[in-house]
Amino acid sequence: MNTRADREEALVLELLDAVGKQSNVSQRHLASDMGIALGLANSYLKRCIRKGFIKISEAPANRYLYYLTPKGFAEKSRLTAKYLSSSFAFYRKAGDSCMDVFQKCEAQGWRRILLYGMSDLAEIATLRAHERDVQIVGILDPHTERRRFAGLPVWRNLDQAGPFDVCVLTELNSPLVSYAQLMKEIDKERVLVPDILRLE
Repeated sequence: MNTRADREEALVLELLDAVGKQSNVSQRHLASDMGIALGLANSYLKRCIRKGFIKISEAPANRYLYYLTPKGFAEKSRLTAKYLSSSFAFYRKAGDSCMDVFQKCEAQGWRRILLYGMSDLAEIATLRAHERDVQIVGILDPHTERRRFAGLPVWRNLDQAGPFDVCVLTELNSPLVSYAQLMKEIDKERVLVPDILRLE
């Protein structure tokens, strides 16, 4: 899940999508939209040109126009289908994993759940919680400035959080580091980890 190859394909898809929408886009604009350095955007653009996905032509005032080739359109479609397929697979696995955690909570009599980590997994957990006799009280995430996510309050530290019975780890970027941090703040028995995170 989320390997280097996956991230590279995601950047290529973003690039092909951006060029498909606007041919006179600058490399600086591409880099900004993709959230990457200008040099990296240039590197991906050159790679796509070499592979025949994008054609380049010079425009007045030292500007360039980028066009998707038929091969580029085909690659964009392939990557989009792959992304959607893996997204749906992740949603199903994550949803099942959250349901297992919620069953454990119900068995222990824990109804008020605090999520740790604002992520796609947290969003899936909030949706699946409606199917069980549990309530997500909010999300604890020390790395964000947001105050709400998925209709729930977001707190930056445990002192701000409302009352809860158990904390469920939903951090996707660095779950092991977050788990170690939680162990310092909450009793181990009151921290549950969905098996999709593969920490246990």
